[in-house]
Amino acid sequence: MSSNNDLQEKHCRPCEGGTPPLAEAKVATLLRQLDGWEREGSCIGKTFQFKNFHQTMAFVNAVAWIAHREGHHPDLSVGYNRCRVSYTTHAIGGLSENDFICAAKVNALL
Repeated sequence: MSSNNDLQEKHCRPCEGGTPPLAEAKVATLLRQLDGWEREGSCIGKTFQFKNFHQTMAFVNAVAWIAHREGHHPDLSVGYNRCRVSYTTHAIGGLSENDFICAAKVNALL
């Protein structure tokens, strides 16, 4: 079985319409490798807590940098001391390995 570190070392590959979303068994296997991430329908998400707004915004900027480098962008919900990060692959209407790769990279920030 691969690990969170294996996912962190990978890079996103472009997904196009017509590519099927991951099978449920694969989603379950990958999700077990990501501490604190939850399945939310066709997305995966996690809420990160911080001491203050400055730390929250530093985290948001780091997530934006990952998104830019990987070409795969999350939905973010930002508050004073928290940030909810959600991933899905819009082009295929579900989850791809890219979502799990980026989630692993976000987990590695902390």
